[in-house]
Amino acid sequence: FHAHPDDEAIATGGSMARAHTDGHRVVLIVATNGEHGEVPDDLAAGEALADRRRAETERSGKALGADRIVWLGYSDSGMSGWDANDHDHSFWQADLDEAAGRVADVLREERADVFTIYDWHGNYGHPDHVQVHRVGCRAEQMVAHDLPGLRVFEATMNRDAMRRQIQMAREAGQSFGPVDGDDFDPDSPMDDGNPMGTPEAELTMMVDVSAFVASKREAIGAHRSQVSDSSFFMAMPPDAFTMAFGTEWFIEHGVEPGMRSGWLFEP
Repeated sequence: FHAHPDDEAIATGGSMARAHTDGHRVVLIVATNGEHGEVPDDLAAGEALADRRRAETERSGKALGADRIVWLGYSDSGMSGWDANDHDHSFWQADLDEAAGRVADVLREERADVFTIYDWHGNYGHPDHVQVHRVGCRAEQMVAHDLPGLRVFEATMNRDAMRRQIQMAREAGQSFGPVDGDDFDPDSPMDDGNPMGTPEAELTMMVDVSAFVASKREAIGAHRSQVSDSSFFMAMPPDAFTMAFGTEWFIEHGVEPGMRSGWLFEP
């Protein structure tokens, strides 16, 4: 369950590709149409950014092995403090039970075994990411009777690992981060004033997706309107990309903190 087109590739793309390869049915739920993304110069006459981003998500889903993509169709709420936060149709303003009920319907239809959402502050505080957490947790409650074995994981970022990677890059004279490595600090306030991601001590699972980084990178690149070849993601050498994105991090509901290496479909 993701907030915007392209979030799926960055946050859980490796796990989606691994699940597909293992023979699991993979379903992607996208909350918003991503209207507040970067607007490319080559939009055709009558083509909206949301149209482009839907087409890009279809290509991303194909790269990751998604069997179904469900669009909830809410409007992108923009960053914290934007006027779009208050738009009647924004995801941030969505009725919690109504939105969660729609997600719960998908979980029941698919007889889901595993459900991924975001951590409590959506990794970096974006209102739509926070709302994915809230809606996802409410959907979990709604299907508890029908899907008693459902495992729910909060996809997050390992703040400590990110800090270590930045330090390693600096020692090697390289930049690491979506902006210049010397300026990016995961401990600094993000969109909601909180640091990036989650401390390692609060995580429960690290998932090795290094064998699927090619699919993950292809999926990120499918979102061409948002990710150019010279961007942070696509400009990284393959080994650096694997180091940065070859592990995905989760907090499993009902499990005490204490990170272990594992897989979403294994005990």
